[in-house]
Amino acid sequence: MNQDNVVKVGMADLNIALGGHSLKTTGLGSCVGLTLFDEKSKVAGMAHVMLPSSDIARESSINIAKYADTAIPELIERMKQAGANTGRLLAKMAGGAQMFAFSSQSDTMRIGPRNVESCKAVLSQLKIPILAEDTGGNYGRTIEFNSATGILVIRSVQFGAKEI
Repeated sequence: MNQDNVVKVGMADLNIALGGHSLKTTGLGSCVGLTLFDEKSKVAGMAHVMLPSSDIARESSINIAKYADTAIPELIERMKQAGANTGRLLAKMAGGAQMFAFSSQSDTMRIGPRNVESCKAVLSQLKIPILAEDTGGNYGRTIEFNSATGILVIRSVQFGAKEI
């Protein structure tokens, strides 16, 4: 993939791509890389979700890309402005790992699994089907999503590269 055609998505960030460009994010540990795709219009979107819910936000002006419940609606809005049809959106996601072992089973330490659950809940509310996912485990991932094909490539040190 030509790096000139790659749109980088940082941590707690989101963006869209079209015209065959790809979206890429690195450092997915407990974070979830959520992708949306409208195959007909070839509009792709990606959010790098750090936390499950904006209810826990402590900052005065929140970063809407940071939380599943605010990032996904914002991503959809940007995709609609670029020509996507919400009724045709399909989701894929990766990440949501449990990066560290904790002796307590406290819910606050389950950030990765909670991020996955929260993304799934928002997508379910919006009636957006999840085509594929590579979530969980205890390892980091880098993902790249192609706006021409809708293919999500997931790379990890442990397992190499795979496509979903």
